[in-house]
Amino acid sequence: QVQLVQSGNEVVKPGSSVKISCKTTGGTFNNFAVSWVRQAPGQGLEWIGGIIPIFGTTTYTRKYQGRITITADRSTNTVFLDMNSLTPEDTALYYCEGGFQHWGQGTLVIVSS
Repeated sequence: QVQLVQSGNEVVKPGSSVKISCKTTGGTFNNFAVSWVRQAPGQGLEWIGGIIPIFGTTTYTRKYQGRITITADRSTNTVFLDMNSLTPEDTALYYCEGGFQHWGQGTLVIVSS
């Protein structure tokens, strides 16, 4: 059974960067795309970008383009989300999603001085 396991919660300062991970267990992610979705406090889900690991093809929503990078390590079945120039508005739960059916448990990122 495929599961997506995310890295732990992060507390970072404004202006800094963070890198969170999403590891596929019980299978391989070569057969599906992996997306990153966020949910800020009191708001709905927001898609921010995705990758097709087998090709390395990435797509980012315009709002975050230039400030996030999504990469994949096929040797460990892990997808990474790098975010920089963080502001308090980036405080949110970040989820990875694979194949439109598998979801990670969520990683809370808090941006606070």
